[in-house]
Amino acid sequence: MTTNNVEMNTLPREDYVRVDDHFQKTKLDAGALFVLESKGNWVHAGYHLTTSIAGPGILSLPFAFATLGWGAGMFALLLAAAVTFYGYTLLSKVLEEREAKGRRHLRYRELSSDILGHRWGAYVVAPMQFTVCLGAIVFCALLCGQSLQLIYLIYNPNGTLKLYQFIIMATVVIMVLSQLPSFHSLRHLNLLSTILALSYSLCVVCGSIYAGRSKHAPPKDYALVGSSLSKTFNSFNGLAVIGTAYGTSIIPEIQATLVPPVSGKMFKALLLCYSVVLITFISASIAGYWAFGNQSSGNIFQNFAPPNGVQVVPNWLIILAASCVILQLLAIALVYSQPTFEVIEGRMSKVEKGKYGIRNVLPRLVLRSLFLAFGALIAAMLPFFGDLNALIGSAGFIPLDFILPVILYSVVFKPSPKGPIFWINVAIVLIYTPLGIMGCVSAIRQIILDAKTYQLFANV
Repeated sequence: MTTNNVEMNTLPREDYVRVDDHFQKTKLDAGALFVLESKGNWVHAGYHLTTSIAGPGILSLPFAFATLGWGAGMFALLLAAAVTFYGYTLLSKVLEEREAKGRRHLRYRELSSDILGHRWGAYVVAPMQFTVCLGAIVFCALLCGQSLQLIYLIYNPNGTLKLYQFIIMATVVIMVLSQLPSFHSLRHLNLLSTILALSYSLCVVCGSIYAGRSKHAPPKDYALVGSSLSKTFNSFNGLAVIGTAYGTSIIPEIQATLVPPVSGKMFKALLLCYSVVLITFISASIAGYWAFGNQSSGNIFQNFAPPNGVQVVPNWLIILAASCVILQLLAIALVYSQPTFEVIEGRMSKVEKGKYGIRNVLPRLVLRSLFLAFGALIAAMLPFFGDLNALIGSAGFIPLDFILPVILYSVVFKPSPKGPIFWINVAIVLIYTPLGIMGCVSAIRQIILDAKTYQLFANV
């Protein structure tokens, strides 16, 4: 018996799923059966992927360019696209290889446990993934609340409603939608999300062109600002923003929604996803940075309608873009909730009682709602979540989406040092490991600098 087989046989039962067990289904836990049910095709997976990547991170890309400049910004944007597409493809191949050997993994943590050992999956990958997913929920609740507030203030400039109230409104809607039982049941919602991403990126481009040609447009200055130290740290912040924009951290969970066998299906899903991603990311980055230069904000809506400045974009365009963002954020929150919902179902539900049995519906309703309420509480308490989001991106998205996929592939397939794949993988690890570390340092530094402006439940 090989070492790998010995290790697999020592893993807890829940850490891997055999293909024959998958088809029998009765031996799977409720998390796999109810949430990660394998009913989708590659088009559905493409919608899930697009929703998890092509989100409102688009609104921050002009800011990333402002920290890097034209050349470095475009290079970083395209390099991150190439590296993540490559890494996700490798990760998909690893999942396919495990399935071919009789072990179809449905979760990132169990795949890591199989290949790197149980401690890696349980104590490294799982905490990273769940932190990223919780961060995504907080980000969605906060940005959704801010977008609702933006529309409200356009119609009622002297309105008295506070940001936390809009966050509560958005979270209640997400709670209702969260009762959709499985990842696969989100497929139509995620098709709408894909259309919405294209729609508000078009609004960003049109709004930026309008603003850039307006007589009220700010002077176009593309020089990097600040001291040499500030420029360095700002550039790492910009790289973290770009890395976070391409992150997903849930590739195995998305691949789990495919009807087996899955060979080749995820590659087609990735092609669909990245066709949307490249269109939206590149167009919004170029247009936004061209219009506002080094004055680009972390959310380009703040450039369109500055809180204490002259509005440079028509109200109807801002309302249309913000409405598209709000609707897409509802879908994104649900996508990133699935790993947590899967754990809740696996621990609390009884397979024999059925997906819609009252014994399983009540815990689902209560526990999913409590999880989302917790995320909303953090969003309301820390409306300056952008700094924390950069930290989460550096410490979560970069390891899970840039580094770990090439490591898993190298361990499983052992590419020869004489071939290009070996050296490409080594280069990715050597480049993105220090970038992730420096991104964390830069994010922590920015949190410290901004701490004096923090106020719990601030109305920003």
